[in-house]
Amino acid sequence: MGTEGKAGSKLLFLFTSMILGSLVQGKGSVYSPQTAVQVPENDSVKLPCIYSGFSSPRVEWKFVQGSTTALVCYNNQITVPYADRVTFSSSGITFSSVTRKDNGEYTCMVSEDGGQNYGEVSIHLTVLVPPSKPTVSIPSSVTIGNRAVLTCSEHDGSPPSEYSWFKDGVPMLTADAKKTRAFINSSYTIDPKSGDLVFDPVSAFDSGEYYCEAQNGYGTAMRSEAVRMEAVELNVGGIVAAVLVTLILLGLLIFGIWFAYSRGYFERFAHRTAPGKKVIYSQPSARSEGEFKQTSSFLV
Repeated sequence: MGTEGKAGSKLLFLFTSMILGSLVQGKGSVYSPQTAVQVPENDSVKLPCIYSGFSSPRVEWKFVQGSTTALVCYNNQITVPYADRVTFSSSGITFSSVTRKDNGEYTCMVSEDGGQNYGEVSIHLTVLVPPSKPTVSIPSSVTIGNRAVLTCSEHDGSPPSEYSWFKDGVPMLTADAKKTRAFINSSYTIDPKSGDLVFDPVSAFDSGEYYCEAQNGYGTAMRSEAVRMEAVELNVGGIVAAVLVTLILLGLLIFGIWFAYSRGYFERFAHRTAPGKKVIYSQPSARSEGEFKQTSSFLV
């Protein structure tokens, strides 16, 4: 084979490795015919890992879920936390039963002593769990012209659920809501991922009964309880009346304090509560006739 043929074969090999999600260093190759696997909860599943070009392969499996990393297999042996439900073979690992905690990415790593021959491939496992009944947070009363947020969520579905909203039994569109006659006078947005329904601003036409649905493509869509929300006008008259009553009460209090002060009530009260002065009487001392004689003295 000429130089161009060898270069072409090498490029094809690298391209194939990229398509299969594998990383190869040296003469060995590692790949998987399935880089994304879905399986219902509590079922068994095999994660395949095929390799060649290794004289004495050392196989390890790593599990990553968010910030958590764990070794499922080390040096061709299943680790203790997985020993009761995972088995190892030269073609992959097999779970006898999976749970939603097993969702994540599994990486098959094959190497030889010295690290000159190494390859890996990653497989994403999704454990299918139907959604549970979602919970909602819907205010019973909102003020017209203000912003209002309605929330919907559930935490069991795998993959994560997406959410839709209904008003009086009518589906609310996530885009171009004003094209629907039922919502032509409403201004709202829906985030299917978070489940938030936002009115900005609330209008008089937004009064109604609301509920949401959660679905993830597996099992039956689940519906929340329906809650009625009323859009009400701002009670300006009530606010003004409350302010006036507060001002009147404050005025009466100030007048009462001034009246008591002008009548001297505060001074009388101060005299009554002040401690009395002690008066000490001393007997006159004997003095000579030439001295001034004081019959008595008072010391205050």
